[in-house]
Amino acid sequence: MPQEQYAPRSTMQTSEGPQDGMGNLRITDKGLKLEGDSEFLKPLYAKEIRSRPGNPLYFQSARNVTVNILNDKTKVLTRLVTGPQAVEAHSQKFEVKTLSGKLLFSADDNEVVVGAERLRVLGAEGTVFPKSIETPNVRADPFKELRLESPTRALVMEAPKGIEINAEAGSLKATCRTELRLESKDGEITLNSAKIKLPNLPQGSSSSAGSRQKIYELCVCPNGRLFLSQAGTSSTCQINTSVCL
Repeated sequence: MPQEQYAPRSTMQTSEGPQDGMGNLRITDKGLKLEGDSEFLKPLYAKEIRSRPGNPLYFQSARNVTVNILNDKTKVLTRLVTGPQAVEAHSQKFEVKTLSGKLLFSADDNEVVVGAERLRVLGAEGTVFPKSIETPNVRADPFKELRLESPTRALVMEAPKGIEINAEAGSLKATCRTELRLESKDGEITLNSAKIKLPNLPQGSSSSAGSRQKIYELCVCPNGRLFLSQAGTSSTCQINTSVCL
């Protein structure tokens, strides 16, 4: 019984077809050139991937696009994953710089650095710092209100060479629920103003009975509490048990 003969298939191109590639793939003196959309079913190894001058370069995936940097032992050193939920960067240090090389943002295990001239927080609720923050200057936008608030804990401001609080275009207000203290261990406390008002101080008894003048003397109890006493020709301050206790 005679055996069937099969002619071998050849993948070589004939002289009638293109000589610099096939389909959307072309071979040029600068490497391989792909026209239109291309799909790779297995890994692609290349030293450089770039688009035509003036045209964008797209990487499209149904799940995510991952860029890995490996060492000579194929161990991942850095990884960038752009997925449907987030963009993740895995590395020892993450940096964002301008075209001129100026550092705008960096983050590592020890600290996060913002190198821009100004850090703006646009959220309506402001910024929450669970622990401490170190900065030489905290200010609001022009004609905007600046609030430093601790709803459930204490608010502490410390500086080795002093703290300066300025409200050049408005007023300054400090409120608390229990006690507000101004304390200076080695210096003095100066209240420099044309008017200093203490409207809610209690009034103690005075020795100038019958005087109708609404002029009062500011008195100090032994425990440091202030109270008012109706002024007379001499000091009318005396220890008032109903006020100083």
